[in-house]
Amino acid sequence: MPEGIAYARIHPAIGVARVGNSTRPDGWYLGPETPDPPPLPPGTVKDPDGAIRRQGARFRLYAHDAQDRVIGELIPGEEGVSVEWGVHVANAKAAWYAFNLALDLDEAASLSSPRRNAGITDRASLVIDPGPKKMNAAPGQRVALTGGSFRGTAVPLGEMLTDERGRLIVLGGRGRARSPGNAPLTSFANNDGWCDDTSDGPVTARVTVAGVAVRVEPAWLIVAPPTYAPDVKTVRTLYDLLYDLYVREGWLTAPTTPSFDGDILPILRRFRELQWVNNGFAARFGHSGPDDFLAPGRLRRLASPGPSHQELRRQVFTALRDYDRDGLSPLPWPWIYGDAMASRPRSPCQHLALSATQKELLLAWAEGRFDARPWPGFPDDVDDAPLAERPGLLDRAALDFCLADAFHPGCEVTWPLRHLSLYGAPFRVRGGGPPVTQDLGAALTRQKALAADGPLHGQRPGGLTRWMAVPWQTDTASCRSGYESALGLGPRYDPHLPTFWPARVPNHVLAEADFAIVNAPTAPGVDEAEREAAFARRASWLRGLSGDPAQQRAQAVRDWHRFGVVETREYTVGDGAFPERLGVESEPGFPLEGVSPTRNLVNVHVEEATARSGERSREVARDVAEATGLAEEDIVVGYVDKLDPFGEDRVGGPEPDGGGER
Repeated sequence: MPEGIAYARIHPAIGVARVGNSTRPDGWYLGPETPDPPPLPPGTVKDPDGAIRRQGARFRLYAHDAQDRVIGELIPGEEGVSVEWGVHVANAKAAWYAFNLALDLDEAASLSSPRRNAGITDRASLVIDPGPKKMNAAPGQRVALTGGSFRGTAVPLGEMLTDERGRLIVLGGRGRARSPGNAPLTSFANNDGWCDDTSDGPVTARVTVAGVAVRVEPAWLIVAPPTYAPDVKTVRTLYDLLYDLYVREGWLTAPTTPSFDGDILPILRRFRELQWVNNGFAARFGHSGPDDFLAPGRLRRLASPGPSHQELRRQVFTALRDYDRDGLSPLPWPWIYGDAMASRPRSPCQHLALSATQKELLLAWAEGRFDARPWPGFPDDVDDAPLAERPGLLDRAALDFCLADAFHPGCEVTWPLRHLSLYGAPFRVRGGGPPVTQDLGAALTRQKALAADGPLHGQRPGGLTRWMAVPWQTDTASCRSGYESALGLGPRYDPHLPTFWPARVPNHVLAEADFAIVNAPTAPGVDEAEREAAFARRASWLRGLSGDPAQQRAQAVRDWHRFGVVETREYTVGDGAFPERLGVESEPGFPLEGVSPTRNLVNVHVEEATARSGERSREVARDVAEATGLAEEDIVVGYVDKLDPFGEDRVGGPEPDGGGER
C-alpha cells in the first residue's frame, strides 16, 4: 500500500461504454485500455446469436502524492483500502434543443435550434434519470441503473459491477429506442416523442485508507452507440482534438521534436486503416494503392529524415487540408466531411482538417525536424507500462477510439467537448452547472450557447449526450459517403467520397465471401486474378436497408444490431500477396439473398418537395442510374435534413434571417 497519499484520481478521466442487445452472460467486453491494443478476436462484438455485445468501461483509482506523482493503484480490500463507487448517468436528449449545426461555428450565427418536444411543459418527464447509484467495491458486486423513465415508461440505462479486484465496470443500455406514443421518425437527429438509452454522467468514489478519508477527483462516463469497426481509428480522434485544445490553451505541451514512430506514423497508418471501411480510402491509401504509406519501400523513405526524401515528405504534408488555402475544395486530405457539411456547400468546414497540433507535428516531420529512432510503442496491457504512465494511457485509450470527425452532431459526443470551459483539468469534465433542462428560451442560438451562463461549463448527468441525435440509430443510418444533390451529379461524382464517420459506421466493406476467396490456399486451379478482384471488391455496409431515406431510418431503429461488424482476420496464405491482417465484415443479420452487394451505394439528396412526390423521386433515380450505369437498387433518393442545416431545401425554405439572434 503506497504511503504519503495526498489524493486519488479515477481513470480513465472520460470512460466510454457502448450499448448492445446481447442477453448472454458473456454479452459484454471491455473497451480499450491502451492506445494500441491487439485486435479484438473475431466474435467479440457480435455474439453467436447475432446480437451486439455491450462495451464496458472499467475505472481504476490511482493514488498521488503531494508532488502529483503517481504512487500506486488503490485496490479495494488490500491493506486497509475501502472504496464505495458511485455512478450517476442520465439521458436528457428529448428535453434539450434540436441539432442543426454546431453552434460554435461562424456559419451558425444566424441559426436557431427549437426545443425538442416543445409542446410538453413537464420537461423533467423527458429526462431519463435513475438518480445516483452507489456500490461497495467488493468483487462481484452488481447494481442496476434503473429507476429512470421517459414520459412514464421505464427506461433502464445499464448496470455497474466490479471485477475480481474491485475495480468499477459500467455497462450501458441495450440499444433500444422507444416512442411510447408511436411517433413518426421524421429527422436524422430530432425525433419528438422518441428516446434511446445512451447516457452520460459522473463516476465518483468514496475512499478511506486505514480509516482515513482520501480526496478523490471524479471521472465522467459516456455511453455511446456501438462501434461497427472496433479496431479502426479515424485520422483525427477525440483524443487528438482534446490534446490539441489543451496544448493551445497552455495546459499541455506538445513535443518540439516529434518521433516518427510515436507521432507521425500513427497518423499515416490511420489513412491506411480506413481501407477496411471506405472504398475510396482503400483505392488511394490501402494495400498497393498509390499512397500506401506502409508499403515497405515507401515507409523507409517516409521515415528517413535526410534531404533526399524531403520532397516526398513535403508532398504528403501539403496534400493535407488547409482551410485558408483550400476553401471549399474536396480534394485535400482527409476526404471526410466536416462540421458545416451541407448539400449546398458554403463553408470551408464542409470538410475535415487535422488538428493544429497534428499539423504542426507533420510540418516538423516534413522539414526533417523529427526523431527517426525506433520507438517501442504502447504496451498491449496497461499493467505492463511503468506505473506513472498508466493513468495517462487509460485516458488516451478511451478517447483514441472515439471520433472527432464531423460534429454533425457526431457519434459519441459533439462540439461542446472542444470548449475549455467544460474542464477543470485535462480530460476532467467539470461537474455542477445548470440543470440539463436549462431554460434558454424557445430556441437555442449561438449567442446563448456560448454565453458565460450558458451550457458549456459545469455539467450535470446527461449534459454531454443531450446534444446528440435522438434516437442515435437515425443518425447512424444517415451517415454515409458520396452524398450529392441531384443537380451536382456529373462525371467527377464519386459515390465513395467524402465520407462521414467510417471508423465507427462503415461505408464499404470486404464481405465474408470475398475474404474466403482472398484467403484461399495457393494451389493449381486457383485464379489469382479472381483473388485480386475479390480483395478489391467492397460491399455496401448498409445494403440490408431498403426504401427511401425515411424508411431506412425507421428500419435502422429496429435492425441496428443486424449490421455486420468489421473484424480483424489473419491472412493465412503466407505468400505476401495481401496484408497480414484484413478487416472483414462479419455475416450481417439481414436477409440478403438476391440483394445487390452495392445496394444504397449512391446517395442523392433532393429538395423536400421532390422527395414528397414519389414519381419525381423515381424520375431522379432513373436519371441517376442512366448517368452512372448503376442499377436503381443501388441508388437512394430523398430529402436528408442532415444535409440541409440552413433549411434551403425545405418546403417553405429557410426561416427569415435563418431564425437566429443577432
